[in-house]
Amino acid sequence: MARIGPARNCWEVNEERVSLLRPRPAPRRVQVPARPQDLELDLARTACVVVDMQNDFCSPGGWLDSAGVDVSAARAPVGPLRSLLPPLRSQQVPVVWCNWGNRPDRANLPPGVLHVYDREGSGTGIGELLPGKASRVLQRGEWSTRLVEGLSVEEEDLWVDKYRMSGFFDTELDSILRNLDVTTLLFAGVNLDQCVFHTLADAACLGYDVVLLEDCCATTSPYFCVEATLHNVATCYGFVAAGEHLLARLDKAHAVVAT
Repeated sequence: MARIGPARNCWEVNEERVSLLRPRPAPRRVQVPARPQDLELDLARTACVVVDMQNDFCSPGGWLDSAGVDVSAARAPVGPLRSLLPPLRSQQVPVVWCNWGNRPDRANLPPGVLHVYDREGSGTGIGELLPGKASRVLQRGEWSTRLVEGLSVEEEDLWVDKYRMSGFFDTELDSILRNLDVTTLLFAGVNLDQCVFHTLADAACLGYDVVLLEDCCATTSPYFCVEATLHNVATCYGFVAAGEHLLARLDKAHAVVAT
């Protein structure tokens, strides 16, 4: 029998027969402290979505830095992610990078989106080449949309360009996750109260289980925005956990054998 489709969502076929029975790995359980309640996760149906860990938001010389924003806080997730992502990959948990990466012609962006980032129409927003810079703001293929130094895309990782606060709107993110047979999403990245939260909220509305890894997220917003976001996630959308607690328990993950 030959397989047609991605590994986690494929048919088996030959000249005479087609099997619609998807091969599904046995659940791999891991328990993690979280709030409002502790969690038991199935790593076999979990993915990690990392949002906007890119130069324009996190690096000196990037867009926010050029606007006078202190981006040092936005680099805080780099260390925790460097520790957590390799063990997640070793557990076959997909890592999905979801960064702003707009079309050069901005043809899919309405005025309302463009205005947020260039309120006076002065030419400092999405797709613009800022004075003294060699990279256009939030434009795919540019330095501005590459991962911040210290993080790297591995061969097995997936990449999704996004065009709004939410990584789901007008992108293929949902289709990719459905093909991965994923039901639980771990969220990391920046800005916690903006793009991370909006992507998480959309995921919850689409029916995914959502877990915010608070030590793998950051924001350049005031701290009250962090408090409000963590409260809202744990109260209204899903769960808040720590990447370091998950990391400490990954070696205890075990397959569930059917009886």
